[in-house]
Amino acid sequence: MPQVIVVGGGLAGLSACHTVLERGANVLLLEKLSFCGGNSTKATSGINGALTRTQQRLGINDSVDDFLKDTTDSAIKGAPPKEAAARQAEMEGKDSLDPAVNPYLETNKRLVYDSAPAIEWLIESFGLDLSLVGRLGGHSHPRTHRGKQKFPGMTITYALLEKLEEMLSKYPDRVKIMTKTKCTELIRDASGAVIGCKYERDGKVGEAMGPVVLTTGGFGADFTADSILAQLCPDYMDLPTTNGVHCTGDGIKMAQACGAGTVDLDMVQIHPTALVHPDEPDAKVKFLAAEALRGAGGIFLDKDGNRFVDELQKRDFVTGAMWSHAKGPYRLILNGKASKSIEWHCLHYEGRGLMKKYVGAESLAKDMGVSVDKIRATFDDFNRAAETGNDKFGRKYFVNLPLVTDDTFYVGIVTPVIHYTLGGLKVNADAEVLKEDGSVLPGVFAGGEVAGGVHGKNRLGGSSLLDCVVYGRVSGASATTYLMSQMTKGGAVAAGAGGAVNLQVDPSTQSVTISFGGAPAVAAAPAQVAGEQGAIPRDTQYDFEGEKKPDAGAGAAVKEYTLEDVAQHTKDTDCWVVVNGRVLDVTAFLSEHPGGKEAIMLYAGKDATEEFNMMHSESYIDKYAPQTVIGKLKGSAKL
Repeated sequence: MPQVIVVGGGLAGLSACHTVLERGANVLLLEKLSFCGGNSTKATSGINGALTRTQQRLGINDSVDDFLKDTTDSAIKGAPPKEAAARQAEMEGKDSLDPAVNPYLETNKRLVYDSAPAIEWLIESFGLDLSLVGRLGGHSHPRTHRGKQKFPGMTITYALLEKLEEMLSKYPDRVKIMTKTKCTELIRDASGAVIGCKYERDGKVGEAMGPVVLTTGGFGADFTADSILAQLCPDYMDLPTTNGVHCTGDGIKMAQACGAGTVDLDMVQIHPTALVHPDEPDAKVKFLAAEALRGAGGIFLDKDGNRFVDELQKRDFVTGAMWSHAKGPYRLILNGKASKSIEWHCLHYEGRGLMKKYVGAESLAKDMGVSVDKIRATFDDFNRAAETGNDKFGRKYFVNLPLVTDDTFYVGIVTPVIHYTLGGLKVNADAEVLKEDGSVLPGVFAGGEVAGGVHGKNRLGGSSLLDCVVYGRVSGASATTYLMSQMTKGGAVAAGAGGAVNLQVDPSTQSVTISFGGAPAVAAAPAQVAGEQGAIPRDTQYDFEGEKKPDAGAGAAVKEYTLEDVAQHTKDTDCWVVVNGRVLDVTAFLSEHPGGKEAIMLYAGKDATEEFNMMHSESYIDKYAPQTVIGKLKGSAKL
């Protein structure tokens, strides 16, 4: 059957898959890891959208024009952090809506213009809660949407994944998911058009035919000697990263081998606020402190208790200020009102040991080695700046004040970190991959971080998830259109096509769906709350390397363990945890965990129930890692 091949199972890839299905084509998803999700599951602040129903309900007077101006200004004013302040001054007054000034204008427009429809698609098709809206750095209005609980990236990505698994169960002839499958090469025909790909799975080489959508992410975790980072950004090689180990630039390299052009590969976004765990200050992989914390009213203090920057400036600017000021360690501080407004995040970070709760500023001052009078003076200066609208660092937006020393605070030590690679494959606003000369490379499309030039030289917070959804949908739609055009011409990607052409018109949604060969078109299922789907078919269930554990509930007596037993297994070569009364041996699972092994090792030998339930539905263990269950906690009724 003719199909579209999507390479990469993060949010961009999942958005592409759903769009392909909605438009009547078949889809094959290839993911090199054991789990889908990618970096998208780590996104913590939310997804941007202008003129959404949520904004209107909350009385936020945003506009598409304002969002576009914020995005285009960021695109042309961005720079490596050490040059950010100078670049911003140089570009001040330049018209970022002038294509002669902004080469990213058309891709910027598509990102912004499709933002509200993207939000509505997520809410209506996947039952997602996006009822809260915050303001992040560089935004003139609150427009970053998230739900009331859990990190938005994980919530959104898993909603789309579970719906795709549901489609797989209902329409197995239309959907196929292959994990642990590494795409190694794009296949071209005599004309140079991409007609498929080669992949490796279980030590074997295979081929799949069809137009290819690349959603493989960036290269922010590749620290090898011949990596893109090493070649173009050697100064960043010693920095930590928030990226998963899969972010090695695979899609960029494969497309380059076919003649694809690239843009801005030397532009890597250094986020200012990775959280430093006090027990592992030099860890290479760090957790991000959501920019939403600053949007909720968080401020920075240097080692002397002083502010030194507008906390809501662009990311490159803030990082540059941290480096030039050179008075770390830097602390991100939220007062009681601010932390209450983003309570889930603060509790999550506290649970991981990444933020500390203080009652009163005296204990904070003691930890910092400064006087409480110094902190009080800094707070008073900030309160006056909010009252007068005149902040010496240029901050314009103030919420959740006043700052007083007699309050409760959540505080984390933060440091700059490799977060996002702005450069990537050269694409147009239809997500078609371009050659260096700007002509289209037929048969290959790109969405998400693998595509360069979408954000320009700086990405606004909240626009990564937006990019994944918008350009995931655009790439899926463009690939489907291309597939159908090739089928009418009898092209190579249409091999195997035949039978009737079906046209379905749905007046309720004002949509038209075309399918070939007698196969029914598939639209997104009606909305329902994500996270409660049953187990997916065994042959597509995501497994991991390691010995299959016996099913603790299949006939044999259930083995019981005490917390003392569990506490003996605390190494990455022998790691047990307790979740909801069940004892899990996660040793072999550590390298497969989408959030990285560090997230689990924090709870090695301990009860991780509270943290797990903050992030996941309990059903996730049975769906994705049933092999880890070896018994139950003694005295627990749960298995």
